[in-house]
Amino acid sequence: MRPLERHRDAGAYALGVLDAADTFRFDDHLMDCPECRVLLAELGPTAQQLAAYERLTPPHVEPHAVPGPGLGERLLAEAVRLRRAGRRRWLCAVAASVVLALAAPVAAVLRADGPGPEQITARDGRTGVSATLTARGRDWGTDIGLRVRDPDGPHVCELIAVGTDGSEQTVTTWMAPAGEPSEELATQGGAALLREDIARYEVRTTGGLRLLTLRSR
Repeated sequence: MRPLERHRDAGAYALGVLDAADTFRFDDHLMDCPECRVLLAELGPTAQQLAAYERLTPPHVEPHAVPGPGLGERLLAEAVRLRRAGRRRWLCAVAASVVLALAAPVAAVLRADGPGPEQITARDGRTGVSATLTARGRDWGTDIGLRVRDPDGPHVCELIAVGTDGSEQTVTTWMAPAGEPSEELATQGGAALLREDIARYEVRTTGGLRLLTLRSR
């Protein structure tokens, strides 16, 4: 056998599948061929793994599995099921993202509104001024609406928010008309005080005369 063919026998020699005569001749070839010695060193780990597999494989196990009847159909059905399950998960993820996207502005509005509005109604028997005040907590303070009747116009009035610490903030001002004591006037304003930090509201003239007090609960 020519030397080139001996080089090709290196793999079979490493696996131990050469017959006795070829094994003897390859042993002689190795004495004079450093290339084959390097090649055998590289093939050594692979040959050891194959030998270990052979030792650990039970005799009744075929080295190559043969598909049983209906295996192709079962694999196809499983692939379809997994694809549909993946599509359902994708649709659920899309639906969840849509719900979150729609819910985000609503959540922002709910945070801005805070707790339910506080409504206070009062009347001062001395001045005849009556009012209904609605206060809503906001992130920035308190949003305040006022409906008021004042029989003693005309004069300029103002609504003052008085804090629990005694501080005062002007909420809104308006002109009380004359000659229409039964007409209700509506106005809107705000205070930087948080709703829970407001002790009371006072309707005053701009000259400092208190016309009505609305106490926060």
